[in-house]
Amino acid sequence: MSFLEMKQITKRFPGMIANDQVDLSVQKGDIHALLGENGAGKTTLMNILYGFYQPDEGEIYLQGNRVQIKSPIDAMNLGIGMIHQHFMLVSAFTVLENIILGTKSDGSLLDLRHEREKVIELSNQYGLTIDLDAKIWQLSLGERQRVEIIKALYRRANLLILDEPTAVLTPMETRGLFKTLRSMKDESHTILFISHKLNEIFQIADRITVLRDGRAISTFNRSDINKKELAKMMVGRDVTFEYPRKEIEDSEIILSVRDLAALNDKNMNAIENISFELRKGEILGVAGVSGNGQRELAEVISGLRKATRGHIHLKDKDITNKNRKQILHSGVGFIPEDRTNIGLIMDFSVSENAILEDHDNGPFSRNYVLDGNEIKSFTERLISEYNIKAPSISYSTKLLSGGNLQKLLLARELTRKPQVLIAAQPTRGLDVAATEFVHETLLEQRECGTAILLISEDLEEILALSDRIMVIYEGKIMGMLANKNVDLGEVGMMMTGTVYEARA
Repeated sequence: MSFLEMKQITKRFPGMIANDQVDLSVQKGDIHALLGENGAGKTTLMNILYGFYQPDEGEIYLQGNRVQIKSPIDAMNLGIGMIHQHFMLVSAFTVLENIILGTKSDGSLLDLRHEREKVIELSNQYGLTIDLDAKIWQLSLGERQRVEIIKALYRRANLLILDEPTAVLTPMETRGLFKTLRSMKDESHTILFISHKLNEIFQIADRITVLRDGRAISTFNRSDINKKELAKMMVGRDVTFEYPRKEIEDSEIILSVRDLAALNDKNMNAIENISFELRKGEILGVAGVSGNGQRELAEVISGLRKATRGHIHLKDKDITNKNRKQILHSGVGFIPEDRTNIGLIMDFSVSENAILEDHDNGPFSRNYVLDGNEIKSFTERLISEYNIKAPSISYSTKLLSGGNLQKLLLARELTRKPQVLIAAQPTRGLDVAATEFVHETLLEQRECGTAILLISEDLEEILALSDRIMVIYEGKIMGMLANKNVDLGEVGMMMTGTVYEARA
């Protein structure tokens, strides 16, 4: 008998069926991968297992016993832990407070010093360094995900659900986490591993279940399928993984950054002495572990954060510390890593987000009055050209999937035809089909001459798209490499603070 059996699980939401009679069978001590496009039902199924949702139909069996999981407390009492794709953290609390939140005691006061020591030991063990006294709201998305990983490991669940757990790790840290997961497997822990990185699945999984449109398509051993077959099973068609790029010539310099410095939200140095140039039709990839100044760099260039020193030139125009509106009109587009809080206003409609930052200009506004027909025509064109799956232009943005949110962001920014595009974590949390779309769109912009600063913690993405690679650590440039025969070990060392001489 399987360690975990989810039988005929059905979950309905207004206007849709998220899970349609899904069967999932997981063996004890296995690392079982769950794959599927955004909206395929993976997260809903795991939220049912973790007690956030109740199934409309179906049964759950754990070690042969039927269980009723009515809340996450029930799940934790059954030995089930979960790292969520969308963070379950209290913004006003510190990192330490979030990690130990809900810890059982014997009735006496919790020994915070002892718990701190346990968390420090755990974070050191897995290479997940984090400031335990920082407030959650002060952290980048990647750092928040790191807190979730430590929080789940702290609870030592017998059945651990991992949703995109390596998004913020270096290759070495990922190898370390995988080593830990294999050790847990050897000790008969059971792991459900959700990832959009197919290469990871083939490194770590014993068995794989594919979901599509809310249904379980198939379950098979890792050795019985290859990457292309798996991707096709997920999306129903062939998917591109390699992108041929034309060599760029010595084109003109579009963006020049010199000796740039800025503070983070805690008024500490975030970037120091950053200098680089970005040429027309070039993609410069910025590689690094989350929290090393990437977010602050993007925000300074795009006008969302002030520089404390240095200069930024767009061609011959100094745009240092200009406001967002001025920089936008100068020709700098920005796709932020936090698309739901910074990139888009989730309570707005698709059309309202489509004209965001341009709503007070023609042709959308005349004499301070919005032109509904012009907005409707514009938004419908974006929906068609970028294949945004929205029933209407008045559809609430918060109901869109992650892939469609990113398409809407891309559509809005690229329609302005920017000279420079800053793309921060542009495919984080996206399925293989949406990732393919974003990659192809960025490469099309490169061909049109757009200079692109690609900030990503996904080394595969950096290698697939970039002409040059800039590695950043603790706000400093560790090295600049031409994307030819790149040594991943060298890049990994730079991501952890080792300086290499520039080779590009």
